[in-house]
Amino acid sequence: MKRITFFLFPLLTSISLCALQACKSTEVDTGSTSSGSSGSSNSSTITTTLSTTASSPGSAVAQIVTLTEAFKATLSSTQLATTQLTYSKTNAQKWSNLPAGLSARNGISLGALSSTQLTAFRSLQQALMALGTTNEGYDELIGNLVADDYLNTIGGGSSYGAGSYYISILGTPSTTGLWAILFTGHHYTQPFTFNAGAATGVTPAFRGTEPQAAVTAADRTYQAFEQERLAFAALLSGLSTAEQTTAKLSGTYSDLVLGPGQDGKFPTTKSGLQVGTLSSDKQALVLAAIRLYVNDLDATTSAAVLTRYTNELANTYVAYSGTTAMSSQNDYIRIDGPSVWIEFSYQGGVIIRNTPHSHSVWRDHTTDYGGN
Repeated sequence: MKRITFFLFPLLTSISLCALQACKSTEVDTGSTSSGSSGSSNSSTITTTLSTTASSPGSAVAQIVTLTEAFKATLSSTQLATTQLTYSKTNAQKWSNLPAGLSARNGISLGALSSTQLTAFRSLQQALMALGTTNEGYDELIGNLVADDYLNTIGGGSSYGAGSYYISILGTPSTTGLWAILFTGHHYTQPFTFNAGAATGVTPAFRGTEPQAAVTAADRTYQAFEQERLAFAALLSGLSTAEQTTAKLSGTYSDLVLGPGQDGKFPTTKSGLQVGTLSSDKQALVLAAIRLYVNDLDATTSAAVLTRYTNELANTYVAYSGTTAMSSQNDYIRIDGPSVWIEFSYQGGVIIRNTPHSHSVWRDHTTDYGGN
């Protein structure tokens, strides 16, 4: 067993590395068109190129179509054939929490893109996501890539790193038809589905990170998914003892219920504590946790989604298992509303053993995959 020491902000921690294992997932890999991360850009080049942030050119679907076509124009005919696929539910479902080397993705990897192509991808992705907030939106995406680069350097191997994240374009970009953009890799998936000139779905979206602690690249420190963990802890610790008892689930939850491969399997009945029974300040804590997911998106899209979730808040439920601190292995929480479904699971480390890390999924009862 190899033993190394690395910087976990703010503490210096000694970590033991064991043999590589895959993150837990309920997904069964059914084959793919691409895997690995060979190409013209290494991980440090990728994160350096993508971390430059400009003002968003806007998120109107027409602008997204223009930026998508601009990205496509940088690709060779072979690359385009890999990236541009037919829209189908099967292609849209091709995502996982696992590294691409263990559950291969459709599309083209960031590692196969040149600097010019990465710049075009960056412009597209920044138009789709929120900018200017540390560890949220586009910045959270970069933090995830940085964390995966770190896993690559400490023994994770070639399955890990920014080069092993994939983008695919499903269908023909237009302001009239059905099409989607899918960006997916280890611990990160974000789809964008469009139909008839409108954004119709932004879920299922997967978030997670290992290490959970901070990592540094190019003089920036990232802690991509810590704010969500802290928001859930604040929510639960803000409840009274009686409310915590009502919210508590029986049994142990060691991973997500509706992770990859679990589409449409929402529980038929709600569990836990109804948000409408809470005081306004406690309801605000629930909404604050939801915002950290929804506000990753561009302002127009996030506002529409958040309005719907806010209107349904009284009929939304909170349930948890483990401790209210959300800091121990097997701590788990879910938010389940008429539309929103968010789960957070704190589970054992894979590359960094004996150190928990987060898995989380955001789904929507009606608009996963754009409702298709």
